[in-house]
Parts: sequence; C-alpha cells; structure tokens
Amino acid sequence: MTWNTWIRQFHRWLSIIFTAVVAVIFITLGVGVEPAYWVYLMPLIPLGLLMLSGLYLFALPYATRWRSRRRTA
Repeated sequence: MTWNTWIRQFHRWLSIIFTAVVAVIFITLGVGVEPAYWVYLMPLIPLGLLMLSGLYLFALPYATRWRSRRRTA
C-alpha cells in the first residue's frame, strides 16, 4: 500500500470518527445531559488531523504535476 492510499484511507476513517463524535455530543445535548467541558473539545483532535491530511490530499495533484514537469525539462 502506497503512502497516498494510506493517507486517503486514514482521512476517510477519521471523517467517520469525527462525525460520530459530533453526533454523540448533539444526542447527549438533545437528551438533556450536560456533558463535561472536555467533551466539547474532543472533536478538535480528529478535526486537526483531518485538516492536515486534507491539505496533503489537496496539494498532491499539484505536486505530481510539478514533479512531472521537472522530469521532462
């Protein structure tokens, strides 16, 4: 498995985890249970990792084009 495939898979699973954490927080608020303050900060960890992997996946096509132009020149 290449790095690109691994990071893509990691990004997908991380998005599922992030969505589940946010859904659980909304469900607990709907039930009327007031969660602790740190529970509101839990989505920030996967969100930060999603940002990093998303930026990598966004830049990947541009880096590939840049590398291919350097090889042909």
